[in-house]
Amino acid sequence: MQSTDWPPEHSDALREYHAKGMSYLEIAKALNAHFNTRYSRNAVLGRSKRLGLGGLNGLADSSEPGSVDGSGSKPQGLTPYLGKPGERHAAGFILHVPKFEAVKPFKLRCVAVKPRHLALIDLEAGNCRYPYGGDEDGEAITYCGHPCRKNSSYCRAHFRLTRGRGTAAERAACKILLRFVEAA
Repeated sequence: MQSTDWPPEHSDALREYHAKGMSYLEIAKALNAHFNTRYSRNAVLGRSKRLGLGGLNGLADSSEPGSVDGSGSKPQGLTPYLGKPGERHAAGFILHVPKFEAVKPFKLRCVAVKPRHLALIDLEAGNCRYPYGGDEDGEAITYCGHPCRKNSSYCRAHFRLTRGRGTAAERAACKILLRFVEAA
């Protein structure tokens, strides 16, 4: 990366290339080849704006308004540079925040199992890890605590609740969450 202090001969060469109508990328390549430097296109663009050269894509402003090459004709797709160097402009568009509708929380399915309401630290290997509570702020979360099915973290009733609906990816995500609970 080059220093922000350009030697005068580099700035003079930049003015010369800019007057020829070269693009900023072409100017950067020419400066790098001539002075054995590593200026980027953006460095050349920034330096030319600081020097007050302006213009769009490195094209020099000519003596006639609306003309790039002095012939009086405007090239298609180019607009004149209207701002001053270093001048900031407000964004031309405003992003609107989407409006979200309130969604009622849905009631979870339940089974006719009377949970033991064990705390996480009281759970032992082979106890059902189906959670209860935690719906309100500050409400403790307890766990079912009944004996688990073979190769599962839940008792029979809660196993059916966890395997009902959902895609394979949703079920895989639940398994990962269960590993975190088991590790705790």
